[in-house]
Amino acid sequence: MTQESLEELVNRLIERLERGELRFSELDKEAGNKNLAALIRRRYLEKKYNVSLSAIAHTIIDFEEVVGRNIENPIGAAQIPVGVAGPLKIVGEHVKGEFFVPMATTEGALVASVSRGAKAITLSGGAYSIVLRDAMARAPLFKLPNARRAKEFIDWVKQNFEEIKRVAESKTRHGKLVSIDPFVAGNNVWLRFRFTTGDAMGMNMVTIATDEASRFIEENFPDAKLVALSGNMCTDKKPTYINVLMGRGKTVVSETVLKKEVVKEVLKTDIDSMIEVNVRKNMLGTSLAGGIGQNAHAANIVAAIFIATGQDVAQVVESSIAYTWMEETPEGDLYVSVTLPSLEVGTVGGGTWLPTQREALSLLGVQGSGEEPGLNAIRFAEIVAATVLAGEINLIAAIASRELARAHERLGRGKK
Repeated sequence: MTQESLEELVNRLIERLERGELRFSELDKEAGNKNLAALIRRRYLEKKYNVSLSAIAHTIIDFEEVVGRNIENPIGAAQIPVGVAGPLKIVGEHVKGEFFVPMATTEGALVASVSRGAKAITLSGGAYSIVLRDAMARAPLFKLPNARRAKEFIDWVKQNFEEIKRVAESKTRHGKLVSIDPFVAGNNVWLRFRFTTGDAMGMNMVTIATDEASRFIEENFPDAKLVALSGNMCTDKKPTYINVLMGRGKTVVSETVLKKEVVKEVLKTDIDSMIEVNVRKNMLGTSLAGGIGQNAHAANIVAAIFIATGQDVAQVVESSIAYTWMEETPEGDLYVSVTLPSLEVGTVGGGTWLPTQREALSLLGVQGSGEEPGLNAIRFAEIVAATVLAGEINLIAAIASRELARAHERLGRGKK
């Protein structure tokens, strides 16, 4: 196609959009190329609203690859600055070494904040991270005629677990059903399916597998009617105590012992002051406010890493539920831990294969599948938790030393 005929095609399709003869979703087929379709949408919007979208237009993403997989109706891409926090020494169960952790954010002072916390951890010998639980959940909701029949339904599910497991796993190569936990309210029954999902975060995987299992259940227990494939007991993209208590994704703990001299010289405060801030702010303040999780700003770190590495950003809601704990050791140092009960991360699938996100995961040494199924995702979870730990340490120290406002004034405000 010549340049002239290409321009004619673009103009013709824009005119059809203007006349209402064509929808955005039909452009990929009409243009014959998804990159060209993105350009046409962009040109149409620029003309319609008299704006320039030239910055959105600049991207290395090939829409031939991502449309239908990661995006619909694309017009370009958003660019967010990526910084690295570190070096952060981790001596975890599966991760050992010093890391520079990529963080995509527009919040000034955040990367510097995490970096100072990382320095304190590294000078104190490193952070130890460990994954305690690893399973992705989906909880379909069934309606039964009455509570008596609901009890019989639960008994039937327990008796037929192996057959349900076989049916569910027939729809996935990597997902393995490990349990079905029932919950009842009147004649409503939620079955909370839990799967291991290898190196994938696994939400789509378990949804498809659970759908197949639910169809089997309906066919073989006719009194059970599926109301919703997701009954909100999973729980996805919402902060809930069931995720705190039972886990979803990875339940991971990262801990360190900060040397008292490091607290004084690097963090510019003292152990007693940090403990007091943690107790009065994170624990008492959050409890009085009715919050789930007791932490300073775990969501800041989780969100920045999620964006940089192609995770499902909406799952920051439950992935950033965190419990920060501090106490003085018998030696007079400061023990600090962060517990993330529902960290939902993966190193394959979703946005992890996009070019910049793939590079960010490669920087951490966890891109793609590990030498053992699921190992890279576990390593990644250990790194994320240690980075959250660094962020918690520094912010609590900054509050204890009354440096918070000055740091944001210096690093987080634009100067003209």
